[in-house]
Amino acid sequence: MANEPVRIIGLDPGLRRTGWGVIVSDGTRLRWVAHGVVTPPEKAPFSERLLHLLDHVGAICTDHGCEEAAVEEVFVNVNPASTLKLGHARAAVMLAPAKCGLLVAEYSPNLVKKAVVGAGHADKSQIAFMVKRLLPTAGDVKADAADALAVAITHAQLRKRALLETLHRGAA
Repeated sequence: MANEPVRIIGLDPGLRRTGWGVIVSDGTRLRWVAHGVVTPPEKAPFSERLLHLLDHVGAICTDHGCEEAAVEEVFVNVNPASTLKLGHARAAVMLAPAKCGLLVAEYSPNLVKKAVVGAGHADKSQIAFMVKRLLPTAGDVKADAADALAVAITHAQLRKRALLETLHRGAA
């Protein structure tokens, strides 16, 4: 149903730290549910670190009853090897909610910043400030989780816009 609340997980992928945040989007209201950071063991083999991300993000999706997921796209790094490793981490993070049967949307960092702060080149402190304003019950949120919550907020805003456009086209 178009007006029912939806539980969204936002994900900010990283091989060392993957931020996550769960919100409920209910009409124009957003409600914080939970947030945190998944940190694979740094000394573990690369494949085990990826598996850690896959398993833990999947468990978070299940534990919090998530219905949709949103992931921040990777920015291209100067170091190609680092970019490739980050791409692997992002794949594990995207596969986890997909494996749980969730729709997985992707958003560029600039789009997330523009949706939450109003400027596509906002810094991390501005994102954290706006997340705190939009989700006051979340308390003080560290950078990785704040970015993930910002991705979830972006998804909530854009899915509402898409729903309204669909309803408007249907009424015409």
